[in-house]
Amino acid sequence: MASCQAVVTVVYAIIGGVIYYYCGSYVSSPALGSAGGVIKIISYGFALPGLLGTMTIVTHIPAKFIFVHLLRGSKHLSSNTPTHWISWFGCTFGVTVIAWIIASTIPVFKALVSLIGALLGPVMCIQPMGAMWLYDNWEKGKGQKKTNGWIIGTIWSVVLIVLGTFLMVAGTYGSVLSIVSAYTESGGSAAFSCADNSNSM
Repeated sequence: MASCQAVVTVVYAIIGGVIYYYCGSYVSSPALGSAGGVIKIISYGFALPGLLGTMTIVTHIPAKFIFVHLLRGSKHLSSNTPTHWISWFGCTFGVTVIAWIIASTIPVFKALVSLIGALLGPVMCIQPMGAMWLYDNWEKGKGQKKTNGWIIGTIWSVVLIVLGTFLMVAGTYGSVLSIVSAYTESGGSAAFSCADNSNSM
């Protein structure tokens, strides 16, 4: 896991550094929009299989979650019945429609990514770590002498939860302001617009 994370971090740093070196603060979002016409087409061609794979996974996970909760305890959950297939296709179609509505309502890529990151990033990546440590170790500090490790772990866990909450609230607020300004600025994007926004700043 460490080697994979190291390779991914190095690759992301190199790509980000090269793009920022050539584009500076004028880099488009997504960054492929900063490339020339032919290179942009080729880059999206290479990226498309990965995007399709990611789309399939990201659609499948919430659809499966809803599907299992809907049919839990019934024979239709694992049986080849019309109810099973209607429920499954309904869940996947419903998740896809909701995703399309969100993406079409917020057509500015960087604003959409910022909003998703602010709303879900801290909840999934920062706050759970602190909450899980407290859940696993809180009882160890009761009724006995508290060790330095327990005190430091408790303080750090509380800091993670508070920091995650701040990032979620402040980040969401900033993302919403960014979306509003993208709508109000001259030539800004509009909801459910088919305009090309691959070169948005």
